[in-house]
Amino acid sequence: MEGAEGLTFAANISDGFLFSDVSFLERFKAAKCAGFSAVESAFPSNASLEQLVNAQQSAGVEQIHLNLPAGDAAAGDRGLAANPAKVEAFRESVATGVRYAKALGCTRLHAMAGAIDEKASRDEWTSVFIENLRWAAELLSKEGILLLIEPISTIPDYFLQHQQQALDIITAVGNDNLKLQFDIFHAQRRTGNLCDFLSANIQSIGHIQIGQVPGRHEPDQPGELNFSHIFSHIKSLGYTGWIGCEYKPAGGTADGLKWMPGSTSS
Repeated sequence: MEGAEGLTFAANISDGFLFSDVSFLERFKAAKCAGFSAVESAFPSNASLEQLVNAQQSAGVEQIHLNLPAGDAAAGDRGLAANPAKVEAFRESVATGVRYAKALGCTRLHAMAGAIDEKASRDEWTSVFIENLRWAAELLSKEGILLLIEPISTIPDYFLQHQQQALDIITAVGNDNLKLQFDIFHAQRRTGNLCDFLSANIQSIGHIQIGQVPGRHEPDQPGELNFSHIFSHIKSLGYTGWIGCEYKPAGGTADGLKWMPGSTSS
C-alpha cells in the first residue's frame, strides 16, 4: 500500500484479530511466517508465562506490547486502572504485567481503565485513574517499560472513550513515561479529524493501532479512511514507533496482508 513503506507493523494476536484461526500459542509462528517481526496482544490468560516465552522465542518475534491483566471479565471487569474499588487489584496487575514484560522483553504495557456504572462518580474515577497511573508510570519507568492508555469506543460504558479525555489525564499525571495509545479505528469513530490530531499531539503518542472504519478490517478494505494518506502523514511527523494491526481480517489473515510491505503476500 502506498505510504506504508518505512513504517513498522506488529501483528495483534489477541482473540478475534490476526491469525485467530489457530491457537494463541501458534499465532507467534504464524505472524513470523506471514512477514511480521513483532506481535502485540491482550493479556494472555489462557497460557502460562513459560509457554508464552517458548512460543515467542521459537518463532523469533518480539513482543512489543501487552495489556495489563484487566480483571474478571465474567464479573464485568473491563480493566482496573480507574475503578475505586479495584486499586489493590490494579497494583497486583502491574506487578504481574512487569513480570511478563521482563520475561518477554516487552517495553510497553497498556492499562485498561474499566467500565463505569452510571451511578458511579466520574470525578472519583478520574481522580483514582490519575493517582493509579502516576504510581504505575513511576514504577514502570524504573523497569524501562512505557505505560499506555487508550480511549476505546466498542466497550459499553468504558470510562476512557475520547482522545482529549486521555490527553487531559496524561497532563494531570505529569510523567513522560505515560503516553497515549492512539487507535485510529476508535479515534475515527469518536471524533475523526485524525491527521490534525496526530500533528498536534504526536509527542504524546507512544503507540499506534490501525483498523478500517466501519468494519475494522484491513487498511486497504473499503471504508471511511484513506490509509495511504494517513500512513504518509504519520511518516511526515517523524513517528518511528510500532503500528499495531489490531483489526479483524475480512478473509484469511495472510491473504489480507497484501497491503503490508514485507509480508509474504505482498
